[in-house]
Amino acid sequence: MKHRYFLLLPALLMAVSLSGFARSHRGKIHVLIVDGFSNHDWQQTTQLLRGILQATGDFTVDVSTAPQETGSTAWQAWRPRFSDYDVVIQTCNENGGNGLLEGLKPKPDWPDAVKRDFADYVRKGGGVYIFHAAENAFVGWKEYEEMVGLSWRRADYGTAIRVSDSGELVRIPAGEGRGTGHGQRSNVLVTRMGDDPIHSGMPRAWLSPDMEVYFFARGPAERLRVLAYARDSDPKLGLLWPVEWTTTYGKGRVYISTYGHVWPGDVQPPGLRDAAVETIIPRALEWLARRPVKFPVPADFPGASAVSVREKIPAAF
Repeated sequence: MKHRYFLLLPALLMAVSLSGFARSHRGKIHVLIVDGFSNHDWQQTTQLLRGILQATGDFTVDVSTAPQETGSTAWQAWRPRFSDYDVVIQTCNENGGNGLLEGLKPKPDWPDAVKRDFADYVRKGGGVYIFHAAENAFVGWKEYEEMVGLSWRRADYGTAIRVSDSGELVRIPAGEGRGTGHGQRSNVLVTRMGDDPIHSGMPRAWLSPDMEVYFFARGPAERLRVLAYARDSDPKLGLLWPVEWTTTYGKGRVYISTYGHVWPGDVQPPGLRDAAVETIIPRALEWLARRPVKFPVPADFPGASAVSVREKIPAAF
């Protein structure tokens, strides 16, 4: 037995070293929200996300907030410990091309050390939820753009993907069509593709409130799986576009969606009180953490004819 122990020990140590972090396989899923700047209301976004996750009883949630003064000593010292967590929810967005960044001059970024840590975390098997406007972020950071697959970018920046009326994916080359945008927020019919574990047990289509459908999101569009799509509200387009998708980066998993718009001045927006969104968020986190997707599909999950907006999201403590 002693010899077997010594033979196994190096293999176990190597497995821990290669993983880069200690994933929790039992108990609550450990989640880190990274915030600090956005053209959206990032403070309220974090509080609402914490409230949604706390109410489930299935997650522990910490927050790492980027210091406000870029280039300061605190900014350079900021170093989120991504490897301590099963899943990271990324909410930062420095891309002001789709709305003003209030009070942020110059436009912020992440310190180079944080970028390296984040890419390393995902490459070694970490899970990342790219939340709403974080899909827009970090123009020119190629590793991040590979993780996201489709971002808010100009028309010549990369490939776009739309969905045909028959449900087939159509790739649109760089320079063809428009840059990224969206029409008015509205109640949107979301249709899922296939039977991904995140959507298992849900209806084929449902109505989500106060939602933006991005058209011509662009990027590398590689290792990308579209989970759900919806029709844009632009009167000159009216096409179907991805609203949920996943990618892989190294050994890591990434989930991206356009749910969860929280604009400055919004209070308890219906897009986050949507029963569908409050179901999809914890299920996506389970999938990202490589846990069985078990969060239940509730009785108030919407169908195709009416939205299902819940009461106020409780404050997180």
